[in-house]
Formats: sequence, C-alpha cells, structure tokens
Amino acid sequence: MTAYFVYDVFTNQPFGGNQLAVFPDATALPEDKLQRITAEFNFSEVTFIYPASDPANTAKVRIFTPTMEIPFAGHPTIGTAIALRDEGHSGEITLELGVGPVLCSFEGDTAAFTRAAPLERTATPDPALIAAALGVPLAAINMTTHAPVQAGVGLAFTIVELTGNDHLNACATSVDHFRKGAELYPSGMDFAIFAYIRDGMQIEARMFAPLDNMPEDPATGSASAALGALLTEELGKDLKLDILQGEAMGRPSYITATTEHANPVSVTISGQAVRVMQGTLLV
Repeated sequence: MTAYFVYDVFTNQPFGGNQLAVFPDATALPEDKLQRITAEFNFSEVTFIYPASDPANTAKVRIFTPTMEIPFAGHPTIGTAIALRDEGHSGEITLELGVGPVLCSFEGDTAAFTRAAPLERTATPDPALIAAALGVPLAAINMTTHAPVQAGVGLAFTIVELTGNDHLNACATSVDHFRKGAELYPSGMDFAIFAYIRDGMQIEARMFAPLDNMPEDPATGSASAALGALLTEELGKDLKLDILQGEAMGRPSYITATTEHANPVSVTISGQAVRVMQGTLLV
C-alpha cells in the first residue's frame, strides 16, 4: 500500500487549477505499474518521488502523463515542491528532474522555480494546419509578434497567438489535424498546442493535447515558461506575464512568468497549490 496526495495547482482554491497526484514515497512501486497508475488517475500528470541521487538535493521526481513519461513540466514541479514543503521540508527544495536539478523557492504560500535553458525552436508549423487543428479560421492567427512556432525549455509546444478572445473561446479541436501535425512535426508531446491572446502583459491561454489524452489542460507551467522565453526574445526585454488558463474549463489557473532578457533567457514560474485529497494505492 502506497500513500498519495492530490493537489490543485496554480490556484489557492480547491477545485480550481490543474490536478496533480503526488506519491511522496514511490520506492515500493514496481516500474511497470507507474504508467498504469498514472492512467488510472486520468490527470494530466502524476509525480513519483524517490530519494535524490545527489545528497545535496531534496528528491528525485519522475513525471508521467497518461501516455508517457516526460522530463519536465511546470505544474508538477510547483505541486510537488509544495507537497514536500507540506510534509515538513523547510527552506529551498531542489528536485532532480529529467532536465537536471531544478531549485524551488517559496514566498508565503507561493512556490517558484527558474529555468535558464535555451529556448529550443524545433519547427515552424503551417498556420493553416494549426487553424484547422483548433477549429478556427486562418485569420484568427495573429502573426504580429511571432509566427506559430514549436518551441520549449524542456518540453516543446506549438505556440500560437490568436487575434482575440472570441477566437480563443471558439477553439474546437480536430483530432485528425492534430494527428497530421504530430506526423509532420514530431516532438516530446504529440503536437500539443498552446494558444493565447495578449493584452500587454496579461495573457489568457488554452492548451490542447488530445493525442496525449489531454483534450484540454487547465494549467501548463512548462508551456508558460516557453511562452515567456519566446516573448522575451521577440520583444527584447524583461517581462512579467500574468497568465490565466483553464477559464473555459471552469478551473481557472493563475501562473506568473517573470523573465530576464539574457542569453539564455531566464524564466521564473510561480504559483500556489492546495491539497484537496489524500489516499492509499492498494495494488
């Protein structure tokens, strides 16, 4: 029997934000059951915590989506750090992730981590294909600041700016076009699209990854980090982005991305999380 906790991440209210299951001690779980356990929860991610390989670090963390293990993700990093703090760890926490050690700090009830990795731009997908995948007209894609780009700072997303809130709200995904995108532009996830609108430093976003069993994700910290790095490079200055995601799902999530215009761009993602459930895995 193995204990787990469920957190809502990037919110300070239960039943908002993005759900995350955390196994604070996964050492007794068989390797071949980790993916099946994750699929059983049917959350966008589950984290499994192990003793750190380096005693200078706090813990080793493995992150699974319903279909695969991934090296890095934002809401699992924030949620796992807060879970460890809730279990008695004090001060800063260093998590060993698939992208290397990630330092997490706290200010009150808010956790933060910083990524200072180069923004990897892997493809420039066809805007017409993206529009078809999102179920919006081609004219809905805003090319003013940047063209649609597949990019990430540990996990790649297809990042696209839309022209207005009406188009963001109207998104209705076409799985067939997502499949075509995944074939043409393979990456760590299967053509996951992070669509957003921007008013100054205010962002409203939606993230769709239907091929990875995530029809829509209510909060995506890794995509927010990628967007922060992208806009910092394109605009050429430090930024502080306030990102609202999950509103269309009834699970509003609040993510802050603070960037430093350097080489590479440094992005700090911060947010809160609340424990809403806990239980025991019986198998």
